[in-house]
Amino acid sequence: MKIAIIGGGAAGFFAAINCAAKYPKHSVLLFEKSNKVLSKVRVSGGGRCNVTHACFDNARLIEFYPRGKKELRNAFSRFNTVDTVNWFESRGVKLKTEVDGRMFPISDNSETIIHCLMDEAEKYKVNIKMGYALQGILKIENERFKLKFQNDEEIICDKVIITSGGSPNLNSYDWISNLGHTIIPPVPSLFTFNIPASPLKGLEGISSPSVTVKFEGSKLESTGPVLITHWGLSGPAVLRLSAFAARWLHEQNYFAVCYLNWFPEMNEEKVRQELFNLKESHPNKKMAGITFHGLPSRLWQRLCLLSGIDDDDTCNEINKTKVNKLVQNCSHMTLQIKGKTTFKEEFVTCGGVGLKDVNMQTMESLKVKGLYFAGEVLDIDGITGGFNFQSAWTTGFLAGLNAGE
Repeated sequence: MKIAIIGGGAAGFFAAINCAAKYPKHSVLLFEKSNKVLSKVRVSGGGRCNVTHACFDNARLIEFYPRGKKELRNAFSRFNTVDTVNWFESRGVKLKTEVDGRMFPISDNSETIIHCLMDEAEKYKVNIKMGYALQGILKIENERFKLKFQNDEEIICDKVIITSGGSPNLNSYDWISNLGHTIIPPVPSLFTFNIPASPLKGLEGISSPSVTVKFEGSKLESTGPVLITHWGLSGPAVLRLSAFAARWLHEQNYFAVCYLNWFPEMNEEKVRQELFNLKESHPNKKMAGITFHGLPSRLWQRLCLLSGIDDDDTCNEINKTKVNKLVQNCSHMTLQIKGKTTFKEEFVTCGGVGLKDVNMQTMESLKVKGLYFAGEVLDIDGITGGFNFQSAWTTGFLAGLNAGE
């Protein structure tokens, strides 16, 4: 049997390796349109490769996926984060867990993962063909497929696994929709917020460990670390919110009002009471010079300044109006988002092949027998932290094993 995999990324390699290992008599061919494979693996995690996440409870794991949550529950019961760790470590690649749960090779080098995948592909005789840009797939007699490439070459095969990744352009999926599949229009996910007129300018590089970010006109919100950047806001809370609000923000053309609560553990009345307590207990201390619940000093000074409180103002000099303004800036700071910026080198889209067209137990198309999907070509995406790679390993593993049967 001849099995073709379209796309030389994480999902494609994992599908090819596991198919070839399970079915050594099959001919497994992996086609990549560029002259490089595993490009996203190479740049992930700043060149360290965030292989997966140390969330070993499947019920919790699916909560990190804005799209595909329900469908992945079944898939993760067959191959999950524990299986990923075991797969790599059994091949000599030891992984480590960082404080935020992200897992990397102990080498801190993505080449470790690339070498492992390339060695396994060579071991099981996966035939890797680079520079093969697919133009279309035809279903022909005897339930076989004809693959047409831009170099005018045509290849006949028995099964096809599509792992071509995500794309921001809807027409990039035409050759899939021509096979009868529904394509959910792609929009960006995992991005930072541009805030051109940010009142936080000059504080670039400052972060706070627990901030709630939410949008006006939406119930969507996220709590976690926030980083102030030259362009606006980044950090885990922002990236998570960008993923869960990807379609909503796209509909708003990335113009939205967001609110920041710098002290989510306290309500507004609690913040107000603590500020009045400071006035009574430390009347001669400078308000901008105190340390308030661990907030970075320069950020606290800026919040005071935005509330009409100068650096030299003592606590007893601050009237009720300024206290209320400071409470507002602490608990409900308003910022105007105007656009987005791609997060580092990573580019993730939501959208792709509709999951109603796919048997998520086997990854086989429900429209075309013998056709399988895996990775970001599907309408599945996770937040940052190793979750997108995990869905690639899982869906690639299932597609590879089932396509070979």
